[in-house]
Amino acid sequence: MQEHTGASLSATQPPRDGDTGPAGSRTRVLAWYVIAAALVLVIDQVSKVWALTALEGEPGVSLVGDLLGLRLIRNSGAAFSIGDSMTWVMTLVAMAVTVAILAVAPRIGSARWSLALGLVLGGSLGNLVDRFFRDPGPLEGHVIDFIDYGGLFVGNVADIAIVGGALLLLWLVFTNIGIDGSHPQHASGRRHAKEDTDE
Repeated sequence: MQEHTGASLSATQPPRDGDTGPAGSRTRVLAWYVIAAALVLVIDQVSKVWALTALEGEPGVSLVGDLLGLRLIRNSGAAFSIGDSMTWVMTLVAMAVTVAILAVAPRIGSARWSLALGLVLGGSLGNLVDRFFRDPGPLEGHVIDFIDYGGLFVGNVADIAIVGGALLLLWLVFTNIGIDGSHPQHASGRRHAKEDTDE
């Protein structure tokens, strides 16, 4: 009888990822979200102001041989200069991503999900600021890129945050950590658990 009761309780209360607690956890989790987004946004914009001042007119600065350097460009498209002639479309896509991330905020119950989404949000906002407030005008502003990756492409701090946040999100999904901090059981796991309780 006790075994059946214990199995039922464990099935309805999946274990959490260990980074949330009952009291005050909501505030701490959302703090990661807000702090990560704000830091990325500030660092991104400050670094772009520096790049416009220090790199304007410079052919390029080598940091690590031919692998990494600094080169100022004004990007009208997305990464790899995709969509150069559709800057406003890139802006709308970035806005949709930003709204989606903001919309899921109430569901976040994991500090790791909070950090990952905060990084992506901050990066998206950093590039959106450029789209709205830089030349040639709102929705068509050019993003300031200055980190040259061996001539393959040129990016910025916002791009680094977006990629880092996306990789962390993938890791959370593959390690089966839910956005609320739980470890959802797969269908096969739930079936085996039911079979164990039926025995």
